[in-house]
Amino acid sequence: MKKVILSTISFLCFGLFAQAQTTSNTDTKIDLTGRPADHLMIQFGSDQLGSRPDSVKTSGFSRHFNVYFMYDKPFKKNPKYSVAYGVGIGTSNIFFDPHTYVNIKSSGTTLPFQHLDSNANHFAKQKITTIYLQAPVEIRYFSDPAHPGKSWKAAAGIKIGQLLSAYTKSKNYESSTGYSIYGKTYIEKQQDTRFFNGTDITLTGRFGYGILSFDMGYCPTGYLRDGYGATMNKLSFGLTISGL
Repeated sequence: MKKVILSTISFLCFGLFAQAQTTSNTDTKIDLTGRPADHLMIQFGSDQLGSRPDSVKTSGFSRHFNVYFMYDKPFKKNPKYSVAYGVGIGTSNIFFDPHTYVNIKSSGTTLPFQHLDSNANHFAKQKITTIYLQAPVEIRYFSDPAHPGKSWKAAAGIKIGQLLSAYTKSKNYESSTGYSIYGKTYIEKQQDTRFFNGTDITLTGRFGYGILSFDMGYCPTGYLRDGYGATMNKLSFGLTISGL
């Protein structure tokens, strides 16, 4: 799966950069007077931890939600292509099996993913949330740059992020029989950034029509800091709403 994502993103990057070098008289006459320069980009989709060991058991729908403010600048020689850059917030929620307890307040040197016996008390739901301040950069292609809301589009780029927060959120502490010990509304929240990579680099690719596109991403920097746990790389798939 990782190779598929990297190959797809590399293909997009190569194609966009190569085609951006071409020019035509038709392209130079495109009227971009009414084209908006500032874009709001919203992303929602699925997250996975690639190369995770068997001891790290995820469960449910792990997901991300990202919001960016982008500035889009068309190339003068070929306005079908543009470079876009901006800033925003990227969030990721990784859900774990109820019988895997993640203790980010551990004083150890590696993040423990403790496997609980089937007869042990446990949380019904548990997730790790990470929040990054991110700066995305994209090379974009529009089949109709004068009307991006009615155009096929493709993009390839990179997002560089700085970790702002990391925490676990666990709900409904229950017995092995499913009895809620403190009530179903009980929540335990623990916050600590020590185990997580402070710098996030994500390779990105998108393809779609109008304001909707399918996006994918691969994070070559580890989910955890080097030496603080297993080497796991985050993979993402989702939908992007852009051009608002």
